[in-house]
Amino acid sequence: MPFIELESLEKVFTVRRRTGPFRREKREVRAVDGISFGVGRGEMVGYIGPNGAGKSTTIKMLTGILTPSGGRLRVAGIDPARERTRLAQRIGVVFGQRTTLWWDLPLKDSYRLMHRMYRIPDARYEENLDRCVELLELGELLDVPVRQLSLGQRMRGDIAAALLHDPEVLYLDEPTIGLDVVSKARVREFLRDLNATRGTTVLLTTHDLTDIEQLCSRVMVIDHGRLMYDGQLDGLHAMGESERLLVVDLERETPPIEVPGARFVRAEGTRQWLAFPATASAAPLVAAVAATHPLLDLSVREPDIEAVIAKMYGGTREDRRESLT
Repeated sequence: MPFIELESLEKVFTVRRRTGPFRREKREVRAVDGISFGVGRGEMVGYIGPNGAGKSTTIKMLTGILTPSGGRLRVAGIDPARERTRLAQRIGVVFGQRTTLWWDLPLKDSYRLMHRMYRIPDARYEENLDRCVELLELGELLDVPVRQLSLGQRMRGDIAAALLHDPEVLYLDEPTIGLDVVSKARVREFLRDLNATRGTTVLLTTHDLTDIEQLCSRVMVIDHGRLMYDGQLDGLHAMGESERLLVVDLERETPPIEVPGARFVRAEGTRQWLAFPATASAAPLVAAVAATHPLLDLSVREPDIEAVIAKMYGGTREDRRESLT
C-alpha cells in the first residue's frame, strides 16, 4: 500500500465577483481536478508546476487544513480531514513563506513549546534537537528572537521545528525560497541525509528546479489542477525533447563541426557547442569529434529541466496533455 494515496482528488472553490452595483456573479474554480497518485514510504518526490497550478492546495489537503471536494485521500491510512490531530503526530510541514515559529521568542523557546505541544519524550527531543542544530548549523541562533533571523536562518529553523517529533512524512512547500547559494546547499544536504538515514518520506514543491534535480529521482508535474506527468527525471527530459550540450575546445579555429547525431549551436573562437538528444549516449559523438578535429578539451553539459518545464507550459492545457499520450 502506498504511504500517501490520492484517488480522483478534487478541490473546488466558489469565487464571487461584483458585476454591477447590486449584482454579484458566482463561479467555481477547480484548484485540484481529479488527481490520482501514490507515494511509497521513504520516497523523495518533486511536485512542481506554475503558480496557481494547485500544488499548495494539494499539500493543504494532505495535511488536513483543507477538506477535499471529492475523491479519496489517505496518509498512512489516515483521512487527514477527519483525523487531523492524529495525523499531526506523523507529519511535518514547512511552508516557505510562512513560519511555525513564535515571532518574538528566541528560537530555542519555540522548540521548547513544540516539545510540549507534541508531547515528545525528553530524550528523543534532546537527540533530535542536537542533530538538527548540528546539521543545520543553528547553534549560534538558538538565543536569537525569530524576528531577528534572516530568511535563510529562519527557514533552517522552521525545518528543524518540523522534525523534532520524528515525522514519517515531510511536506516542503518552497523550502529554499529566498535563500542564498550556501544556505540552499546546506538545506539540500540535510534533506538528503534525513531521507537516507531515517527513511523520511518527502514531498517537495518548489520553483527552484535545482532542488528537484539534486534531491528527487521522481517528479510529478501539475498544471491547472491536473497531473500532467509522473515519472523519472529522465522521462521528463525525453518527453520534452531535451538536449545535452557537448562543449568542444579546439587547438585552432575551424569551420563548424558537423558529425552525425548532433547539430551545431554556436562557436566562439576555438570553442564550439554541439547539441544532441538527452536520451542519446555522448560516447559516439565524442569519438567522432576526436577522430576528425584537433581537440584540447571537451565537456558535456546536462539539459536544464527548467527549459523542459517551460516548454510544457508553453501551449494550452490540451496541447500539453496531448503531448503526454
